[in-house]
Amino acid sequence: MRAARIDANHGAVVAALRAIGASVCSLARLGDGCPDLLVGFAGVNVLLEVKDGAKPPSARALTVREQQFIASWRGSVYVVRSPAEAVDIVRLAPLRTT
Repeated sequence: MRAARIDANHGAVVAALRAIGASVCSLARLGDGCPDLLVGFAGVNVLLEVKDGAKPPSARALTVREQQFIASWRGSVYVVRSPAEAVDIVRLAPLRTT
């Protein structure tokens, strides 16, 4: 297993989520295809894979391990490219569970 890389916007995504009152646990160092963030908001847990939206599409593609993880996970994993996108997904997550 090799060390995971953290996208340049990772910190900004975490800061934006915490600013809306979300709990955020970075899982990025786990690597092996595991999503970057575990986020708790309004009683719902959300897994987020952070990609840098400033990079060209080819540079922000999911790795094979990320694809495998998402395909085998029996819950939702969302790919986000910006702090605003992460906030939108997390705010809507409680609505998806009802």
